[in-house]
Amino acid sequence: MDPRSMRPARMPAAFLFAFLVAGGVAAQPAPTVAVAAPLTLADAIRRALEQPAVRAAAHEVAASDAAAGQAGNYPNPALSWLREGQQAGTRSTTVQISQPIELGGKRQARIALARSEADLARGELALRRRAIRADVIAAWYTVLVAQDSHALARELAGLAQRSVDVAARRVATGKVSPIDETRARLGAVDAATELTRTRAELDVARARLGALVGAAPPSIALDGAADALPEPPPRPALQARVAGSGAVARARSRLAAQEAQAGVERAARIPDLTITLGSQREDAPELRTPGRRQAVFGISVPLPLFDRNEGRLAAALRRTDKARDELAAAERAAGADLDAAWTRYAAAREEATLLQRDAIPHAYSAWTLTLRGFEAGKFGFLDVLDAQRTWFQARVRRAGALLAAWRAYADIERLAGADAPSE
Repeated sequence: MDPRSMRPARMPAAFLFAFLVAGGVAAQPAPTVAVAAPLTLADAIRRALEQPAVRAAAHEVAASDAAAGQAGNYPNPALSWLREGQQAGTRSTTVQISQPIELGGKRQARIALARSEADLARGELALRRRAIRADVIAAWYTVLVAQDSHALARELAGLAQRSVDVAARRVATGKVSPIDETRARLGAVDAATELTRTRAELDVARARLGALVGAAPPSIALDGAADALPEPPPRPALQARVAGSGAVARARSRLAAQEAQAGVERAARIPDLTITLGSQREDAPELRTPGRRQAVFGISVPLPLFDRNEGRLAAALRRTDKARDELAAAERAAGADLDAAWTRYAAAREEATLLQRDAIPHAYSAWTLTLRGFEAGKFGFLDVLDAQRTWFQARVRRAGALLAAWRAYADIERLAGADAPSE
């Protein structure tokens, strides 16, 4: 058969195969793109508390607990073997066991020191958790405020371009001077520069938050509002919480550790006993006669003639006094810092409220009326720029007040907040 006679029969089959392949490809579902779920503040705090910095402090707590368990062990006994002489019939062999006995409460003092160090490690962990929580709160709301500022700058750029269009139309009709169009274009350049600056600040804020929660900055999507400022907590309640948290708790734990160390040095002044029990065998002159055995008992006590541990005890007592003064200083500093943070938060919150309630609406109304009057020929373009600048400055001030309020709130959480991953 001629192969050319089979070509027309093969072509419909090839077209059918291509159609089926194309139909199969078209029937396949389109690949889905994973979109990160919005991250809440509570989730951000929880993820930040799972980062290596907190895990390192948790390992120190576990090590301190292990050391506290080791501190309660009694000293080990010592087994000794002694031979006197080498000639048969004149040599003797002694086997004895010695047990040190601690006196003066050394074991209890050692246990107290180990427990105080474990408490200090737990306090450091709580302080680290509280500090990270405050850092996440500050970084979280910094991103939200940066997002609002960037949106504001984008809006300003759009309005600046609108002003350029309005000025260009009025210049084209000969109603205003070309200088007004030049001023409008300079305002548009300033708006574009501000847009670039706010974008850079937003990227930096996202990078900071991403470093805290362990996520890449582009994948961070926040679920929250920057203007949801809570009521300032009562100052007396916060002062009461300062006494048991933050740097004050760490200073108190250090004082307890130094007092325990002084107890260890005080107990070390009392010498320990060592009790020895054993058996001694003496070879008989004649090898056929079994050697004589006798019990061995002894007590040894170090004589504190030269070293009475006075220097180490004095050093421990002075460090205890230092820790006590540091605790008093920490209490005063924490109280002053808390008062300052509370005042800054209340003032910034009040400023943001006043700007949002009074200044921003009036400035926006003045800008819209001025722009309409300029289009109608009643106002000059400088009046439009001044009204627009006033409106946006009020909004920028509100964003700054929000950021200052949330940073002060984070300082309050750092000084007197909880370490739980709550919102």
